[in-house]
Amino acid sequence: MNTIRLTTAQALIKFLNEQYIDFDGVQQRFVKGIFTIFGHGNVLGLGQALEENPGELEVYQGRNEQGMVHAAMAYAKQKHRKQIMAATSSVGPGAANMVTAAATATANNIPVLLLPGDVFATRQPDPVLQQIEQTHDLSISTNDAFRAVSKYWDRVSRPEQLMSAMLNAMRVLTNAADSGAVTIALPQDVQSEAWDFPESFFAKRIHRISRRQPSVESVHEAAALIQSKKKPFLIFGGGVRYSEAAETFRQFAEKFNIPFGETQAGKSGIESDHPLNMGGVGVTGNSAANTLAKEADLIIGVGTRFTDFTTASKQLFSEAEILTINISEFHASKLDAAQVVSDAQAGLTAIDEALGDYSSGYKNEIAQAKEGWEKELNRLHEITWTEGFTPEVAGQLDDQLSEYRELFDSALTQTSVIGKVNELIDSQAIIVGAAGSLPGDLQRMWKAKSRNTYNMEYGYSCMGYEIAGALGAKMAEPEKEVYAMVGDGSFLMLHSELVTSLQEGKKINLLLFDNSGFGCINNLQMENGMGSFGTEFRRRNPETGKLDGPVMGVDYAKVAEGYGLKTYTVRTAQELEAAILDSKEQNTSTLIDIKVLPKTMTHGYDSWWHVGVAEVSDKESIKSAFHNKEENLSRARSY
Repeated sequence: MNTIRLTTAQALIKFLNEQYIDFDGVQQRFVKGIFTIFGHGNVLGLGQALEENPGELEVYQGRNEQGMVHAAMAYAKQKHRKQIMAATSSVGPGAANMVTAAATATANNIPVLLLPGDVFATRQPDPVLQQIEQTHDLSISTNDAFRAVSKYWDRVSRPEQLMSAMLNAMRVLTNAADSGAVTIALPQDVQSEAWDFPESFFAKRIHRISRRQPSVESVHEAAALIQSKKKPFLIFGGGVRYSEAAETFRQFAEKFNIPFGETQAGKSGIESDHPLNMGGVGVTGNSAANTLAKEADLIIGVGTRFTDFTTASKQLFSEAEILTINISEFHASKLDAAQVVSDAQAGLTAIDEALGDYSSGYKNEIAQAKEGWEKELNRLHEITWTEGFTPEVAGQLDDQLSEYRELFDSALTQTSVIGKVNELIDSQAIIVGAAGSLPGDLQRMWKAKSRNTYNMEYGYSCMGYEIAGALGAKMAEPEKEVYAMVGDGSFLMLHSELVTSLQEGKKINLLLFDNSGFGCINNLQMENGMGSFGTEFRRRNPETGKLDGPVMGVDYAKVAEGYGLKTYTVRTAQELEAAILDSKEQNTSTLIDIKVLPKTMTHGYDSWWHVGVAEVSDKESIKSAFHNKEENLSRARSY
């Protein structure tokens, strides 16, 4: 057996260079590059290997460990999981910073490879700098925290363990049914330790992502179920995008006249103006999709995990039967569904052939629902600061909104800004978002004019994904403009990868919606009987000792200008239009600081979200909210 003597880190880099994906006969390198933040736990191991011979791997300098993994995640998402980025950190706080991003990737089933440094396998310098000592178990390090949030976890304590660790890592990273974060912990001494690796370990490996075919029996059962129904309703999930099955889905819906709604992960798989595309469905869905879903006698979920937002906490289509087409047996089995376990394209194709001349019983309902939503959407585009608020909070708003309007010198509403942005940016531009009120407004309101232009992280609803995610999307599709739709709360959480965008010359555009608070959660508490408590950005009041003083004003444009971005501050629709048009002419990253009034988001359309409401309270408003929760819960599915 021929061998080659390399350090563990050198062998790892050499191995990563030889991994390829084959999907539908098309081959490409699987690992595009690696994000790095070096410290004592990885700089002399992986760092040395990357400096001396990175091969084809592109090396990027991150600014925050969580941020760089979010960028890697967005990259893989935009590439339909067919190409990924790796990320390495030092031991201790660097590794701990990546745990949140690992959880985000795993919750969304997006493959990322994490290579955190670890404490010494020999334990001779213990406790090494940044090491946690657990007196009950000396084998534990910070990296054990990744176990709960990784689809595969391993620690390479000897150089020869690298081979089985990395083969298993590739198995999970290329698993269409159960992918996510893969963590390979690398003790810093082992990284630099040499071993005689067999040359065969470095041979070109082609990982074929096959289209899993459905069983004949499940296809016949699915076809019979559909044929027995008059008003089926399709749900376009992220699995359809990752399967690259959008055309098959479209043809299926058109052939049998079945309307469909989109999940956050599925949105933009098919253009929004398609006659059968009702838009977002569920808690953050619109009236068209939710009305048809509620009236459907069969829900056909394709490539969806059926999260509580898609199902409106299992209440939206509680009376309908459920059929799932999903490559994951776990997700296919949800809601006690009839199951077709297969690749989305393969499953739809097989059922199509079995359905014969079936056609749904819809007449004018589809067009009427879509027209009704278009009317409401136009109203949202034109809404002013003085109207459109829910009755539950309307009485508390006058003084609050007047204060914000005076502070911001703005009358812009969030829904009108979204409409204007949707009108002005290029049809091929990609928008990226994550947590807060924006994902709900965008799933309802955003019209995707081109396919695969909506990159939303909502499986984990992780604040801080937006800006790093925009960088990752731009790296995946550098020829397109990319816009991060971010609230001021998320911007403050994490915006460090802005610097990486400047360093790499990867222009991203930040549309920062500043309402001086965590507006989404402020809505949630007030709509469930609470007052405004701890969610607005207010100064502490010396008289009350509470955070109920004046609203804080922050000039985010100046913050970004200090980094080197081209920035704008807008308070009117005219200023917004001028800023967007001018930002298109820039060659560097931009930030538009948009001062929007709170409470000017969209609200639920025939949907309900199950949240914990206090069962005991002295406030009548909370008692009422609890009663409402119990009533809705009684109408929801139990499993």
